[in-house]
Formats: sequence, structure tokens, C-alpha cells
Amino acid sequence: QELPETVLLKFFRPENTPVPARPTPEQLSNLIKTSLHYPESFNHSFHQKSLCLVPVTLLLSNCSQAVVDVMIDLRHKPTSSEALEIHGSFTWLGQTQYKLQLKGQEVYSLQLKACFVHTGVYNLGTPRVFAKLADQVTLFETSQQNSMPALIIINNI
Repeated sequence: QELPETVLLKFFRPENTPVPARPTPEQLSNLIKTSLHYPESFNHSFHQKSLCLVPVTLLLSNCSQAVVDVMIDLRHKPTSSEALEIHGSFTWLGQTQYKLQLKGQEVYSLQLKACFVHTGVYNLGTPRVFAKLADQVTLFETSQQNSMPALIIINNI
């Protein structure tokens, strides 16, 4: 008895058909990498001037190849009383919200000013950064992973 001839089936997809890749929530929360650049400690004479202003640079890096819409919100304050006891409270001066668009792999530097009225140790890591792919129509941006606390020491001289 003869065996029937085996025929291999071939599945193919035309190469020019784009498959819409839906990014995972984890990928969306890692679109933008942020880092704060500031002095580790800052000396200020509170007797001469009651407000201590410290320049801070927020560096935003687009980790994707896609164009990304970014929203930065400086109005966020730590909610736990413990965070306030340890770090104290400070204010960002000037504009409190920024909206910008970063091209693929683009790095953007945002100049900020932190204002302190007392000596102490403060956490500058309060800016909240949200991002979404520019070509996606979504009603809200995805919150970006926050880095480690950014501690600064304010000294009186």
C-alpha cells in the first residue's frame, strides 16, 4: 500500500503590510527617561535674602524611535506626612506645566528653579512626567517611571 505524498503548506504575508504593534503598558511607562541635575548641597545666607533659589535641570530622554508627546507637571507634592517631615517643602518657581514633543531618541533639557525658605534636606524628585506616542489618539498620557529620590542639602552661611 502506497503512502500519499506529503505536501508542505507555506504561509506567507506580504512584507509591506504593517502589523500595528500595540505597546504594552510597561513599554508606555518607559518611553521617557528623566534625570535631575543640581548641586548636591547649596550654601545660602538666609539672613541677607529670605528666598534661596537653586537652578535645576530636568533632562528628558526619548528612549523610543517614535515621536512622543510629553507633559511635565511640577504641581505634585508628596502626600505622606513622613516625606514632609524628612524633606520639608519647597516650591518650583515659574511655569508649573510643560507640554512638548520629542523626536525619536531626542534629549531635551528643561531649566527649572527650586525655591527654599529654610535650611534642610529636600527631595527634588517631585516632577511628574507623562508621555504618549504622538500618533496614538488616547485621552490620557501614561505616567513615566520615576527615578530615585533626588536629595539636596540647603545650608545657611
